[in-house]
Amino acid sequence: MTWSQNGGENPWGTARRTRASNSGGSGSGSGGGGAPSFDDIVGRLQKALSGFFDPQGEHIVRRVFLLLCGVLLLWSASGLYRVDQGEVGVPLIFGKFYGPPKPPGLNYNFPAPIGRVFTPQVERARRLDIGFRSARGSNDKGAPTDARDVEEESLILTEDQNIVDIDFTVFWKISDPIAYLFNIRDPESTIKIASESAMREIIGQTSFDDAVTVGRAEIETKTLSLLQRILDTYSSGILVEKIDLQKSSPPPQVIDAFNDVQRARQDLDRLRNQAEAYANSVVPEARGEAEQMLRQAEAYSERLTIEAEGEAARFLAVWRAYRSAPSITRRRMYLETLGGVFEKSNIVIVDRNASGVIPFLPLPEVQKRLRNSAPPSP
Repeated sequence: MTWSQNGGENPWGTARRTRASNSGGSGSGSGGGGAPSFDDIVGRLQKALSGFFDPQGEHIVRRVFLLLCGVLLLWSASGLYRVDQGEVGVPLIFGKFYGPPKPPGLNYNFPAPIGRVFTPQVERARRLDIGFRSARGSNDKGAPTDARDVEEESLILTEDQNIVDIDFTVFWKISDPIAYLFNIRDPESTIKIASESAMREIIGQTSFDDAVTVGRAEIETKTLSLLQRILDTYSSGILVEKIDLQKSSPPPQVIDAFNDVQRARQDLDRLRNQAEAYANSVVPEARGEAEQMLRQAEAYSERLTIEAEGEAARFLAVWRAYRSAPSITRRRMYLETLGGVFEKSNIVIVDRNASGVIPFLPLPEVQKRLRNSAPPSP
């Protein structure tokens, strides 16, 4: 059916218009044979859509276009994200990571559902308690203020087939955010299981006495090294900073007996130290006295030997002098003997023929003797 057969109406139900004649005239009628132009079709389509959406038909297309542009602009602006201090941005596009991690600041990525952003905190130190659960946090030293013991985690078998109750804390941080986000599913559970395994292996190679007394620092060091190697094999991107033993003691069921043993050992150490101190004080003194006696004996022996040799040499010298001049030697020996005798006596010998010698009383000596013999005054 042609438009003329339809009463001269087009499919949009409006009056058919014909193109103007070659003379420039225009008109409308039901009997014209000209086809509608493209502009007429677009205009009539706009009017039909306007009538469908809005009976008034006032700029509805522009409003819809502006609305779509606004929604698109808001959707694009939602791709802006901020990375705080101590964090890094890990943007994903269709679930795949592109480029290096973003530093702190304002960044952009495709909004959802095309893009997604993770912002893990790489500078914050995290802690994980194993063997106990802290209900009220911890104090400044990291020790729990109100902890609940978890025996299935804390009871560990030692090398000498004893059981020790160990509570410890793992301090860790993120070293590689990409590996941390995409290589392991549950980081805390992974660290917990790996820490328990490392601690049980180290305690299994340690005696009970070392585990509860002097071996705590060595246990922390070995466990830290082993745990870090385990996490590195997983490519977890986790750095273990410290292992802190909160408690290393016997189980509560045998704690009293263990304390008795410890007190006995302390008494044994105290008595041993006292004995060693006494031995260290007596033995050196005895050795010193013995050494002193040996030195004195050696000195006495040397002195006697030298004196004997000197006497012998003097006797030989006198004998040689006597053989050369017997009378002179006898007189000299006589005079030397008298000199030795009178040297120690308080005697004055005055010749009879000596003149100018006046005798006197020893008054000072008399007074001195009187004072020495007088009784002390009351």
